[in-house]
Amino acid sequence: MPRPLRVAIVGAGPAGIYAADALLKSAAAADPGVSIDLFERMPAPFGLIRYGVAPDHPRIKGIVNALHQVLDKPQIRLFGNVDYPRDIDLDELRSFYDAVIFSTGATADRALDIPGIDLEGSYGAADFVSWYDGHPDVPRTWPLEAEKVAVLGVGNVALDVARILAKTAEELLPTEIPANVHDGLKANRAKEIHVFGRRGPAQAKFSPMELRELDHSPSIEVIVNPEDIDYDDGSIETRRGNKQADMVAKTLENWAIRDVGDRPHKLFLHFFESPTEVLGEDGRVTGLRTERTELDGTGNVKGTGAFTDWDTTAIYRAVGYLSDELPKLPWDIASGTVPDEAGRVIEEGGEHLQSTYVTGWIRRGPVGLIGHTKGDANETVASLLADHAAGRLHTPMAPDPDAVDAYLAEREIRYTTWDGWYRLDAAEKALGEPEGRERVKIVEREGMLDASGA
Repeated sequence: MPRPLRVAIVGAGPAGIYAADALLKSAAAADPGVSIDLFERMPAPFGLIRYGVAPDHPRIKGIVNALHQVLDKPQIRLFGNVDYPRDIDLDELRSFYDAVIFSTGATADRALDIPGIDLEGSYGAADFVSWYDGHPDVPRTWPLEAEKVAVLGVGNVALDVARILAKTAEELLPTEIPANVHDGLKANRAKEIHVFGRRGPAQAKFSPMELRELDHSPSIEVIVNPEDIDYDDGSIETRRGNKQADMVAKTLENWAIRDVGDRPHKLFLHFFESPTEVLGEDGRVTGLRTERTELDGTGNVKGTGAFTDWDTTAIYRAVGYLSDELPKLPWDIASGTVPDEAGRVIEEGGEHLQSTYVTGWIRRGPVGLIGHTKGDANETVASLLADHAAGRLHTPMAPDPDAVDAYLAEREIRYTTWDGWYRLDAAEKALGEPEGRERVKIVEREGMLDASGA
């Protein structure tokens, strides 16, 4: 009797779960269908949504409800707290599965090569996000002594960082932030936050809704310099062809012409300022130097030779995420991705690494919104199923699902399951109930494992 197609997905964030969903839908009419195991290095699933989305964005976190429906399917199993390659590597996965899809995302900060970027007081945005989202593998405290802070970058992560720094701890208390984050934010001394972009309003990568949310806080006065509202032919073309870019530009224009109010925390959005150096003294950040830029007609910018020193004693770079290199897979150092063709992993010689696929940010880099990974998943799954139909997948030595459980048990790997997530979910909601909060996130890995019944 034929057995189901066995597929492992490494990474249980949105990209991995969308791939599982696409597999289930595409193989639904086939007999005997597909059996999917998701491996996740964290004790809980959902990846970026749990550990990369700001806690005051419940709308985005609502995507979890849709992902829940996928993971509830009986053809899917979750193995949490299982790390690739420490606990299971590619050769071992290939012994259990017909195919492997990697969807490990991007969690590290991309480097910014300017003098002084490594001074004390200069931070990566991803590290700060991990702290305020209660990631179990980062320190429980964060230095928040700076009264004037610079954020480098004009994407949604930069807005998240700036907004969290500008809000009061009490504003964030109704969210799921754990006690250590609330305590840390109560000590936050930031009064001025300066966000810097080297190009103009039409080139900003903010989402319109994310941008407008800045102005909803009673604590945050958003300020835009009228001199930063400028467009060339390339910028005008961008606005005409991109509704979101036009909405962002209109919002910034409206803020630039209004009077400055009296909200206590000032959040400045600067354009046409390219960071050139982090200034320091005695090993610590004392300021930021930027070069004024101007549009060149195409929407790009060039330096003017005019420099400004800004009095900021903390710097957060939000210039993009970077994926971790995956052992036993080819790697493109420049892009920080696994080379692929239509989701098939491609080796240096141009051949497809048999039965091995990628989707999401590990495939195309950290661009686009969460929902954009659906298209990636569909293309990757189509390639996998085409290879299956053509007999190009390898045959695993131990395809029985019980063999995976036995492997993990033999190595004494303490793992969580989908049922375990329901237990953890209930425990976090119980922690929030006395305070009238939806949940309070459990931070410590051991606490997550215990609550999950690992």
